[in-house]
Amino acid sequence: MAKSLDELRARTVKTTDGKKPLQKKKPETFGDIALSWGKTILGAIVMVMIINGLLIASFVVPTGSMERTVMTGDFLFVNKFIYGPSTPQLIPFLNIPLPFFRFPGIRDPRKGDVIVFIFPGNRDEVKDPNFQYYLKRCVAVSGDVLEVRNNEVFVNGKAQPLAPDGVYDPTVGSRYDEASQTFPRGKGYTRDNYGPLKIPAKGDVVQLTQQNYQEWDTFIRREGHTVAMNGNAILIDGKTTNTYTVEKNYCFGMGDNRDRSLDSRFWGFVPMENVVGTPIMVYWSWDTDAPALGDKFSTIRWGRIGTFIN
Repeated sequence: MAKSLDELRARTVKTTDGKKPLQKKKPETFGDIALSWGKTILGAIVMVMIINGLLIASFVVPTGSMERTVMTGDFLFVNKFIYGPSTPQLIPFLNIPLPFFRFPGIRDPRKGDVIVFIFPGNRDEVKDPNFQYYLKRCVAVSGDVLEVRNNEVFVNGKAQPLAPDGVYDPTVGSRYDEASQTFPRGKGYTRDNYGPLKIPAKGDVVQLTQQNYQEWDTFIRREGHTVAMNGNAILIDGKTTNTYTVEKNYCFGMGDNRDRSLDSRFWGFVPMENVVGTPIMVYWSWDTDAPALGDKFSTIRWGRIGTFIN
């Protein structure tokens, strides 16, 4: 059958620049739109994960243990590059932890640094069941001997001044069972009178006895080994021994709100590999406990926005 004149023209017509006319795009289906948005969102999440791992992360202060250096409800930019950037440590928004790799950093945490770290777990836990970041001040590092005498901190026998914005609260008294709650188990230290205690360093050899076994039990488990008592013998990974060689470097974290801080005095050493960064500045601050969004806006602390942390 002969083609109509219009059909023939549609096949042969060309634009003035010699190119074929553009074909009209088919309407997008709901599936096409959903796929496009999904790719965009996934790309944004991956980018956030990369930036959070390598350079700058955001951290919200959950408790008052560091007041007045930082306040509950401060939103902080955290420098992760200084101690060693890493591959992503968790999936944003879902808080699902990921296995990660640490790259070399500029330097290790030092005494006096404010540090953000992966919480190692409570005193008798090998690992915290909930992945979470903590914020404290590093008061001692591997090889240092820490002691608290009547609430004053000494490192290697030298008194350490409280941070410029730190605070003591004399209204807080010792709990009657505090000595049974502190780290390490069985030493009987209290929050105000603690140590002396050496911060472990990689390569240190610990002498193990029946008397100090419980002090080192969880520590050794956290380094990835099994520990057990068989009669009078101590077994590590099933082998009888009376020594243990430390495999990592550690630091000791305390809150600047010295009397209202659950810190290393209660749950133990922080592995250096758990330290992810140091806060730079406050970029937002409000009362996170306010019940509604409107209430939160009325609590904005304008004077803290832009505050640098030291």
